Amino acid sequence: MNITTKNITVHKTARYFVIGKPSTKIKSVWFVLHGYSQLAEDFIKIFEPIKNETTLIIAPEALNKFYIKGFSGKVGSTWMTKEDRENEIKDYVNYLDSVYDDVIKFGLLPKIKITVLGFSQGTAAACRWLSKGKSKVNRLILWGGGVPPNIDLELSKELFNSLQLTIVVGDKDEFISAEQIEKEEQRLKKNNIEYSLILFEGKHVIKKEILLKLFY
Repeated sequence: MNITTKNITVHKTARYFVIGKPSTKIKSVWFVLHGYSQLAEDFIKIFEPIKNETTLIIAPEALNKFYIKGFSGKVGSTWMTKEDRENEIKDYVNYLDSVYDDVIKFGLLPKIKITVLGFSQGTAAACRWLSKGKSKVNRLILWGGGVPPNIDLELSKELFNSLQLTIVVGDKDEFISAEQIEKEEQRLKKNNIEYSLILFEGKHVIKKEILLKLFY
């Protein structure tokens, strides 16, 4: 039996959440990408401490949703799985570019600072978005994760060095060991990628005190 795979592109309704009001007062825009099994509506609440009248906070929600346990109850979402992964990546890169275009008025670009913060699984989504998409930002914060291994840092060096790259990890992070942090640093240094590393006391969470220090 011969089985052939075919792909088609379809329209899909996606959602994102916003704290703040678009206006000419805006000086800073944050795109915050949630982790595995989270929903953007819950995730964006973490960033309420940095809200003010000159800041917009945008939380896109991953396109794939599922019941976290069993067949009912609490729902989560994921940016991708290993199944048909290249198309999953292509879809969310295009989606994030569309969110960016919907939010950013290009006449305002010289006047605002744009930060992308990815948390956990969202770190990989953020890196792939900025390396494969067309959106332009000023700063990239990878919280509880790093640059995906399959991104060629030698080829992407110019991109990552054009960003203010910051990696934030808790010293008790359940998913990231000290050895993994060291390996990530070695990889970045080997490819001459400029970055800063912030280690804090805590687990795989976004800590308010550190977030406030990173806010501008």
